[in-house]
Amino acid sequence: MEVIPLSALVLKKLKKYGLVRKHEKQVKLLTSDLYHPSLHVELLEPRKLEIYSFRIDRKYRAIFIFRKKREVIEILNVTVHYH
Repeated sequence: MEVIPLSALVLKKLKKYGLVRKHEKQVKLLTSDLYHPSLHVELLEPRKLEIYSFRIDRKYRAIFIFRKKREVIEILNVTVHYH
């Protein structure tokens, strides 16, 4: 599985919150095992839009979609995830 390079906005957020290394680690897991337990991948509502998220750490999540018949991942945003 391939990940499209991050947009400038997403990269800026990762740097601002000090998440670059954590994000890189989680993306490696994502590309090797989409259902790895530490990712906590979720299909977001409304489900028909097929927008997903995975955990960067306990506070932050990355929002992503699949492209090219689930062969490519595009990370759209990084958000705060409240428990």
